[in-house]
Formats: sequence, C-alpha cells, structure tokens
Amino acid sequence: MIPNFSLFLLAALVIAAVPGPGIFYVAARTLAGGRKAGIASTFGNATGGLVHVIAGGLGVSAIIMASAELFTALKFAGALYLAWLGIKTFREAGAVQAEPIVPVGAKQAFRDGVVVEALNPKTAAFFLAFIPQFIEPTAGHPALQFITLGLISVTLNTAADVIVVAIAASARATLSRKPKLVQRLRQGSGLFIAGLGVSLALARRPVTN
Repeated sequence: MIPNFSLFLLAALVIAAVPGPGIFYVAARTLAGGRKAGIASTFGNATGGLVHVIAGGLGVSAIIMASAELFTALKFAGALYLAWLGIKTFREAGAVQAEPIVPVGAKQAFRDGVVVEALNPKTAAFFLAFIPQFIEPTAGHPALQFITLGLISVTLNTAADVIVVAIAASARATLSRKPKLVQRLRQGSGLFIAGLGVSLALARRPVTN
C-alpha cells in the first residue's frame, strides 16, 4: 500500500473536479463535433497523459523540465498545434453555408487529443510537482509508485472529462434546432482552442533548484 494514499486520492479528486484546460478542451471539441468527438478527445487526452506518467516514472520528464531548450521546444510545438486546430475548427464552421457541418471523425479527434496532451509540458510539470509528494522512497520502487499514482490521476481526470462531454453534448443537442447558433458555438470553440494554444505558449518553465 502506498503511504498517504487516502490523502493522495482526496487531492486527486479535487484536482480532477476543478475546471482546467483539459476540461475546457473536451467541452469545446464536443460543442464543435458532437458526443463522439468529445469522447474520442477525452480518451486521446488520457493517452497523452499516460505518456507523461510513464515518462515521469522513467525520469524523462524530469530531464525535459530541467532543460530550458527542451521545455521551450515542446511548449511551442504543442501551442502551434492547438492554435492550428482552433483556427481550422473556426474556418470550417465559418465556411458552412446550406450544407450541414460534418463533425470531426472520432479517430481524428482521438489523435488530436493525444498530440495536444503529449506536447503539453504543463502536464509534465504537474505530475512532477504533484505526485512525488506522495511517494515514500523507503517503501521501494519509487518509479512504480509514480506510475501507479499517475494512472489513478489520469483515470479520475478522464472520468471528469466524460461527465463534461455528456453535459456539453446535451447542450449541443438542444441547440441543434438553431443551426446559426450552433455555427457560432463551433466558431467560438475554435477560438477557445486557439486561445489554449496561446496560453500554453506563455507558460513558464518551473524553476528547478
């Protein structure tokens, strides 16, 4: 049993419930592409999060966070991808005339979610700052402890995202009778996703001792 597990679980639950970029991202994708796109984006984000969990457990994330050059490269790659994704969503919504909007396919939404989360150094910074507080070195296997706690954290975050997708999909279904409003929502979702890219670009590298 991992020491302080109950405390970790409580903290992880609170963090999962607090709205953050991941929740807003899947909500935007759901409003733009529907329930399937939202669910696919959610599990794409989860897969990208697992990349950081495994990398953190193996020490790779710590190396990246210690290097200003690597952090900056990863940060801007993720920021540019988000910005491109947001602009693409906005333009596709604005280009629609008489024809209905074709939702983003689940496979594409999943791939986008993986890339967005895997290229987000803020996720790596979070795991490296949060999880080690609950690791007990004397209990042995610190890497396994890190990965185990990371998997639990990703699972809780994914559960919260699924709930958000359900709420956003319900709202989208209600608004489906107002195509102009749905179009504006899609455009707004695109702008919001692009805004997340700008936010990521402005992220600072955590100071290391």
